[in-house]
Amino acid sequence: MRLVEIPAPDFDLDKTLDSGQVFHWEKVGDGFVGAIGDLAVYVEQRGDVLKVCCGATPQPARRRRALPGIVGRYFALDHPLAEICDSFPRDPAMNAARDSCRGLRIVRQPKWECLATFICSSMKQVAHIRQISVALRKRFGEQRRIGNQLMYSFPAAERVAQASRKELLECKLGYRAKNLRATARRVSSGQADLEAWSALSDAELRKQLCALPGVGPKIANCVMLFAYERLRAFPIDVWIERVLRQRYFPRRKKMTARRLREFSETYFGENGGYAQQYLFHHARIGGRGRSGD
Repeated sequence: MRLVEIPAPDFDLDKTLDSGQVFHWEKVGDGFVGAIGDLAVYVEQRGDVLKVCCGATPQPARRRRALPGIVGRYFALDHPLAEICDSFPRDPAMNAARDSCRGLRIVRQPKWECLATFICSSMKQVAHIRQISVALRKRFGEQRRIGNQLMYSFPAAERVAQASRKELLECKLGYRAKNLRATARRVSSGQADLEAWSALSDAELRKQLCALPGVGPKIANCVMLFAYERLRAFPIDVWIERVLRQRYFPRRKKMTARRLREFSETYFGENGGYAQQYLFHHARIGGRGRSGD
């Protein structure tokens, strides 16, 4: 494979892909194989450089020239990470997370793929979410080849909307199958225009997302953070709730979920989403697994 080099200072590929944001990248040799949209990509890191290549495309020369921009945008290499980390609160829990997660970046994910994946994540841990993502891709996605590796793009909303309940249940979705198909139908019909929602305020975007089947405040915040780049969004799952209660309110026995949300939205500031991801990954590396709720 012919590899293209991309400068990637202040970036850690392994931490980023292992931090519960995306679930389909597979370790292959010295790097990872995955999809960015419908493009099959291999990426490995050597110090401050990413070495990447893509699978077969109709216009290989053009895609090869565009690849650095595609990969750089996906991994948010333009985010001023040092400034973002400097904006975090200075407290023992946040300091420890900042030190252990250096180089972790918030991935810019395709909107439908991110929304659908987190609908499937409800009450699941990372390993289970990965299994569901792979099953959906193999069953309904488009096959792609990169080198000797086969992988699959995430299926379009139209394809999921046409799937039968039986087909979705065979992907180990359980009760999530109904919600995923219902949301896919809204997206494919244009009733839910995910791209147009980019222009909405944070409050209105959260409202629209929470109106979709299978989407509550936590999943809405994940989608806002990972697909819409709303870096203030602060998803609270069981890991983060535990961190907040144990590290920030150890003496408060009756701290409500609403109070935790209000605290996180103000205390962690404009880059709260990054702070949350660092706190989450730091907590999880001692226990392993992202639950969806």
